[in-house]
Amino acid sequence: MDWDNARIFLGIYRVGTLRGAAALLHLDQATVGRRLAAMEQSLGARLFLRTPTGYVPTPAGELAFAAAERMEQAADQLQRQMQGIDDRLSGVVRLAATDTMGKHFLMIAMQRLHVLHPDIRVVLSTSTQLSNLTRREADLAVRTLRPSSPDLISRHLTRREVGLYASKSYLKLRGQPQPDTALQGHDLVIYQRSISPSQSEALCGEPCGNARVAMEVNSGLMMIEAVRAGLGIGELPTHMADDDPLLARIWPQRAEAYDIWLVLHGDLNRTARVRAVADAIVEVYGDM
Repeated sequence: MDWDNARIFLGIYRVGTLRGAAALLHLDQATVGRRLAAMEQSLGARLFLRTPTGYVPTPAGELAFAAAERMEQAADQLQRQMQGIDDRLSGVVRLAATDTMGKHFLMIAMQRLHVLHPDIRVVLSTSTQLSNLTRREADLAVRTLRPSSPDLISRHLTRREVGLYASKSYLKLRGQPQPDTALQGHDLVIYQRSISPSQSEALCGEPCGNARVAMEVNSGLMMIEAVRAGLGIGELPTHMADDDPLLARIWPQRAEAYDIWLVLHGDLNRTARVRAVADAIVEVYGDM
């Protein structure tokens, strides 16, 4: 089986359309279609049913997925191991984090890194979704969850807290919420359920069943901006919100702690450029 064709097959399987797979793999749609046809011809089997809503794998496609995924894992492992013996302080390093971490911490780290090693090019992806380091969606990630995979190395960076905040203009208009009332009579800004399912039930330990959700967001920066705009009460990192002149903290005694971890794949631990990026991040968090 041609690995290039198998790689394209995996993209179609995961996304469900030729256009989506083409975007994922940075190819044109016609090439993706030709490669799929070549793979089906070489295997003598139809791998997908073409439906109005997308490509649905056939039983043969399900079997092919398991085999192609093993090929992908072997190819990724080979690439990581080759990178692991690379001592050049140049090249690309893929870094994943949330937008708030990127703005408040990582830009400082990247600024210092660029002064020391200008030939390292960092590809920064900001999202609340966890990147798959095993599949090389990123080389390094800064996360609030410690990974359980034995293939990944994690280092604790710091511990922070979140508290309840509202804009001063919101509190002037709506008044202070009363504790133990499930935030009755107030509006909330929360994360979408796919990101934080628990926020629809409680914020910083306070039930919120009596409140009205005014907005759901999918990023930390949008959470801060929505609360600053007076759309409702939200759960914000205290180190970001305490110094904001537009915000006021509600019930300062109520806070919840969370940890921040630096995560990388064990095969990349000795790659010079990856280590340089990791060291810059560790240094910045150590200074704050």
